[in-house]
Amino acid sequence: MSLVNPHGGGPLKPLLLQGDALKTEQARAKSLPQLKVSSREAGDIIMLGIGGFTPLDGFMTHNDWEGVCDGMKMSSGLFWPIPVTLSTDDEAIKAGSEIALADGQSGEILATMKVTEKYSIDKAHECMQVYKTADTEHPGVKMVMAQGKYNLAGPVKVLSTGGFKEKYGEQFMTPAETRALFEKMGWKRIAAFQTRNPMHRSHEYLAKIAIETMDGVLVHSLLGNLKPGDIPAEVRSEAIDVLVKNYFAPNTVIQAGYPLDMRYAGPREALLHALFRQNYGCSHLIVGRDHAGVGDYYGPFDAQHIFDEIPKGSLETVNMNIDWTFWCNKCGGMASQRTCPHTKDDRILLSGTKVRSMLSEGQDLPVEFSRPEVAKVLQKYYKSLSAEQNVKVELKGHSAA
Repeated sequence: MSLVNPHGGGPLKPLLLQGDALKTEQARAKSLPQLKVSSREAGDIIMLGIGGFTPLDGFMTHNDWEGVCDGMKMSSGLFWPIPVTLSTDDEAIKAGSEIALADGQSGEILATMKVTEKYSIDKAHECMQVYKTADTEHPGVKMVMAQGKYNLAGPVKVLSTGGFKEKYGEQFMTPAETRALFEKMGWKRIAAFQTRNPMHRSHEYLAKIAIETMDGVLVHSLLGNLKPGDIPAEVRSEAIDVLVKNYFAPNTVIQAGYPLDMRYAGPREALLHALFRQNYGCSHLIVGRDHAGVGDYYGPFDAQHIFDEIPKGSLETVNMNIDWTFWCNKCGGMASQRTCPHTKDDRILLSGTKVRSMLSEGQDLPVEFSRPEVAKVLQKYYKSLSAEQNVKVELKGHSAA
């Protein structure tokens, strides 16, 4: 038995240039008109570069956009659950233009692109199809509605990984690197654990359930942008690291990160998570309660149900569904709704909002919710936030005086 194939059945298709080709294109890029891209678009470019979005060769055409929105299928017939698009308000860019794509924050040129098509979309339609809502309070909808007037389609040549390797070091792994590591460790059945949060006891329990039947687990953290109030990637990584070192058997967990921003698309994003984990070499994706959700826009298990609705064979990576997990005082440990016969009065459930509130107030987290080593990392972070806030208040007071 070997690792799952990359999506589409062919080899990995990283678009990041190397060696002399990279130097030549970098020099050429300086002479091209520049388009500044959003954080979400920059993450997509980097995923195209490292092969995470295999077998795409660039940004989607109108036909692809429409097919993905309405039927999760590109014009070629390839399964794809969420549009990968690039937008602009620039009237000067036409089909046939060659442009350089620069990070809107750092200004670094990330890629060059041959524009093959320029088209307008119905943004509200995309939102309703992908996010199941057009409410601009939804962070994913807000992102789409903020896009430019036009979408640009065309192949890209990627020139950079956007500083992720420099910032995160060995944690930033490409699909080729995770696949090589799985092969080296002799792993064939690997479950990906998607996270944008530190791992608490419930998350630990999910990963350990997977380890019982898999060769190992890839704890795969999002390194791109989150919504305000979420824990930064470097703090999350440190918290996960202490958890793995102290509470998992050796050689059962690999921690890595990927460069996307969250879209908060719930069920559709769960499918995208499975798709690119297939490129990373994972045979399974752990799908728990409220996967990739936000607020009350999706049912708690919609992200599990959607895997039953897609055509058979759409993905090689399959979902590993796990029910709502919690600490039960009567069971005396972690349990799920499938295994615990007791009532909610016996269960310790802490929401992310409650946890952030407790941490910001310097309170200890109960051991039934968080391992003490993890809580210590998070408390240190929240204490630094509090100190930073106090400094800002003092500076404001000085300036007012």
